[in-house]
Amino acid sequence: MFTFDQLAGFIAVAEELHFGRAAERLNMTQPPLSRQIQKLEKIIGAELLERDNRKVQLTNAGKTFLEEARRLMALAERAPVSARRIASGRSGVLRIGFTAASGFSILGPLLEEIAAIIPDVDVDLQELVTGDQISRLMTGELDLGLARPPFDRETFDSHLLYQEALVLAVPAGHPLTHLARDIGPKDFKDEPLIMHSPIQARYFYDLVVRTLPIQHGNVVHTVSQVLTMVSLVAAKRGVAFVPHSATLLGIKGVEFLPLPEGGGEQVELHAIWSRRITNPALSRLLRDFEFAME
Repeated sequence: MFTFDQLAGFIAVAEELHFGRAAERLNMTQPPLSRQIQKLEKIIGAELLERDNRKVQLTNAGKTFLEEARRLMALAERAPVSARRIASGRSGVLRIGFTAASGFSILGPLLEEIAAIIPDVDVDLQELVTGDQISRLMTGELDLGLARPPFDRETFDSHLLYQEALVLAVPAGHPLTHLARDIGPKDFKDEPLIMHSPIQARYFYDLVVRTLPIQHGNVVHTVSQVLTMVSLVAAKRGVAFVPHSATLLGIKGVEFLPLPEGGGEQVELHAIWSRRITNPALSRLLRDFEFAME
């Protein structure tokens, strides 16, 4: 039977795709880590990693085993923690994933609501993009996610938390800030554009290209985080379409302009959770969840 040390070693190599970095992360040297993986593969009876002098890759068996390994490690880590919390009079822990943008908008008020409903439950926060939240909700590593659509509504239940408009972030003093009228698509069609990544920020990318007349030839930077976009605008690298909550960042050298009415869909943030609830703390929260979120 394999050990948890072997599972931890495999997970580290699978995530780093580099034995040296994985060994450093585990505070060990590379040779014993390599032997751990070899023993694990022998016990399982399948090759989990393809490695040569240049790269390390997961095999198909390795990809499948990685999900189960994470699930086992999460259960192993949760068991003693839960026992200690029960023994000390606390009823558990609620693990919540959140996007970076929700961190400077709704996260604070939401945590206050959660604390009011389940004050005896500790909250573990993890900043993750929506795709990673969904993966961890499915493996049981998260209980609740603050995420963007789309998501599988047969697998997940949800509650709409927040809607906001897109705005145009421009450098302070930009000519568009001096117009004595509402801006329109023609006003920003030739501006250098800081754009959302179509991979790491797929939701925002799809929303913007679906609802606004984007000139892709004007894109000068592609980034994944709203904070980075606004910082680049402040550096006068271009303009960017960001959610209205970005105005709360307080970054100097940036002004935010409303888009033409009907010029874009609302940005949505949902609370999502697996329909197969296993955490009693989440069940307890959801009994009053809708009332707290209204």
